[in-house]
This record gives sequence, structure tokens and C-alpha cells, in this order.
Amino acid sequence: MDGTVLVADDDRTIRTVLTQALTRAGCKVHATSSLTTLMRWVAEGKGDVVISDVAMPDGNGLEMLPKISEDRPGLPVIVISAQNTIMTAIKAAEADAYDYLPKPFDLPDLMKRIAKALAEKPSGSVASNFENLDHPDDLPLVGRTEVMQALYQLIARVMNTDLPLLITGESGAGKTLIARSVHDFSDRRTLPFVSVNSEDLVELEGPARLLARVKGGTLLIDELVDLPDEAQARLVRMIDEPGDFSPRFMATSQCDLSASIESGTLRQDLYYRICGTALHVPSLRERVDDIVLLAEHFLVKSENDGAPHKYLSNGCREMLRHFSWPGNVRHLENVIRRLSLTARGEEITEAELADVLGPQPEVEPVLGGGVDEKLSDTIGRHLQRYFELHGDLLPPAGLYSRLLREVETPLIEISLQATSGNQAKCADLLGINRNTLRKKITDLDIQVTRRRKLM
Repeated sequence: MDGTVLVADDDRTIRTVLTQALTRAGCKVHATSSLTTLMRWVAEGKGDVVISDVAMPDGNGLEMLPKISEDRPGLPVIVISAQNTIMTAIKAAEADAYDYLPKPFDLPDLMKRIAKALAEKPSGSVASNFENLDHPDDLPLVGRTEVMQALYQLIARVMNTDLPLLITGESGAGKTLIARSVHDFSDRRTLPFVSVNSEDLVELEGPARLLARVKGGTLLIDELVDLPDEAQARLVRMIDEPGDFSPRFMATSQCDLSASIESGTLRQDLYYRICGTALHVPSLRERVDDIVLLAEHFLVKSENDGAPHKYLSNGCREMLRHFSWPGNVRHLENVIRRLSLTARGEEITEAELADVLGPQPEVEPVLGGGVDEKLSDTIGRHLQRYFELHGDLLPPAGLYSRLLREVETPLIEISLQATSGNQAKCADLLGINRNTLRKKITDLDIQVTRRRKLM
């Protein structure tokens, strides 16, 4: 490699490693822990490529990108970040970053990207690819809940691997859109993304035509279990012998694949080939605290599409949270889009929402189990799902305290409701000291309402 690379990161180890690796590769390197210094170097005309962390002591690396673009049009900036969520990648794209890597990054991979940035103009940047998406606003990656944050982190880790990807979840949860987002932010983003159904594999020459279409990009098999046995056999052979330009294989399913294997509707050899990494897309019932956030996102989206400005009443927000959403994100989006056009005033009322929602459908509990199931079994089922969401990786550290907090908060809230907000009675009910209860109410930000209990 030939060129000068500017490195901005507050981690001394990262600066040292990158400086040594780039110097050995033939580059000149200027490294700093300050965005101010980086911006001065850029203004002075130094550097052919910039590598910048997002969270810096004196500012945000993403917020500096427009200024860098203004001072040095076309200067490639590769963003690296420990805030390894897919939303960080999207923000990097919107800020016109050349490329984005989550930490911890693979050094050889980063070196390849730097070499590419030095060798070519940034026409293939993350931003240009993001702008060329067919439906960039359709990405269902809005959510602050723990299950969604875990999903973002897992997506970031598997994005640039070649392992097959199995995406599971209920209808309308966003499986296909997540598959598309993984492709669009991966190293294969300039190559085709081809979605496959059973009709594409019926004919003997179907696999060969598909491989010719995908050209080493991403091949998505929609609803794996819907493929007839003959098509599944052809898919197995295609995965085993993909030819000169091997695509990345992805598949979606809303079925219990273990049950499908037992019943014979899914070939076991196909399952083992396609489940290199598993992503579970949670239902809305598993991410209740994201529902209002999503609803407001869709209201803004509707307004941008020409609908009048609307907002949700407080009662409307609660009703959204308590609905079961059998159609998940797509169901919610359709409801909000309809309300954005039919609600009479700016404020969407409970009555208007109830009219659109109709009767509450009956659904099975999220965690399964019957009325007589022990609490420990229910929690165990929930934890098992949570660990499965992370695939072969471990969840973020601090699981013990997070789990206790999730159990403790509803326990205290329900106990306070049962005792009409009387903290002395609630403390007796829980078997804890009254001062301990008061401290927990403060620490957990629990709202206490005193009321007269009706007999």
C-alpha cells in the first residue's frame, strides 16, 4: 500500500496496532486521540484515508464527517465503533462514511478495506449503497429493548462472514428486511441480492440459473419449510457445489424447524447446512417497550409521504402496548398508516385506534406453558430464548443484575397495586424492610399511586 493514513482513536492499543500494521504495509501514519487534531490535519491537507472512532473524548466522530467532506471532498473515512449496532452503521451511511466496521474488528479485513480506499475513488462507499436501497426506510431496526440491542450486535458480528444465515421469527416481524439489511451493509453489498421461492427450484436447471443470477451475492430462501422435498434436495446440492462464485446463503422461517424435521417437511441435511448462524427476530410481544417508538417512527414516515401531521394520545399509547400484534411490525405499520389518513384531528384518540384494531385476537403466551407452569420454568424458557438469540456467542456481561432488575420491577409494582400503594403493607407483603422498599422504588423509578381500595 502507498499513502498516508490518519488514525483517530482514544484507545492507545488500537492506535499502536494500526500504526505498526500500516507502517509494515508501506503507509505513512499519523495517529491521535483527539478529534481536534484530526480535523486540523484534514484541513492542512494531510492524509489519503481517515480511520476514526465514533466516541472520542472531545466529540463524536460521525458528527465530524460533514465537515471532513466539506474541507476535503472525496477523502475516504472509515468509521470504527464499539457501539456496534446496525443503527450506528446506518448513521455512518447517512453521514457519507466510506466504510464502517464494528469493534472488535478483524485487522486483516480492515487492512483490505484501507487498501481498497487508497486504490480507488469512494464511489462504492457505504453512503452511496445505502441511498440506492429500494426501500431504505423499511428497515425494521427501530428499537431500544434489550432483545433488539442484542440482535443489532449479532447482526454486526455476522454481517461480513460467509456463514449461512438462518433468520427465524413470526410473520411480519421483519425477517426478509433484516436479511436485506445484512446484505446491504456487508462486503457483498455491490453484488445481487436474490430472493428464492419453491418455483425457482422446481425445474432441473433452476439452481444453475439462480447461481448465474446471484453472481456471488446473497441468495435468500424465503420460508425454508415451504420448499418441496425435491427442491430441498437441489438446494442441498447447490450449497455443496456452488461453482466458481459462491453466494452467501440465507433462509427465513416462521415455523418450528425441529418439529418440521421430525415431521419430515424439512430435510435434516438442509437444516444443518443452512443454520451456520441463527438470528431470531423477536415478536412485538417480546419487545413491548419498542411498540410506541415504532408507531411514532411510522407516523413520521407517513408524514414524509404526504400524510397530515398526527400524534398519539396517552391512552392510545397504552392501547398499542397492550395489543397482541399477531401481524407484528407490518401489522403495526398498516394500522398507523391507516390512522395517519383517517384520524379526524391531529391527536389520534383511543376510540379511533380501537375502531381500526377491532377485537383483540387470542394468542398463545409469548413464553409458552400452561396455567400450572412453575414460575421457574417460565423464566427458564425466557432465558433459553434469550441465549438462543445470541447464537454461538454469549450475551453481554452483567446478565445477573439485568435479570434481577427485570423480575424485581414488576414484582414491586404489582405488590404496590395490590396494597393500594401503601408502602408499609407492601413491605410486609414482600418481607422486606420499609426503607429497603423505598430505596428500590427510587432506584427502579417506580411510580406509586395511593388509592382507596374498593370493597
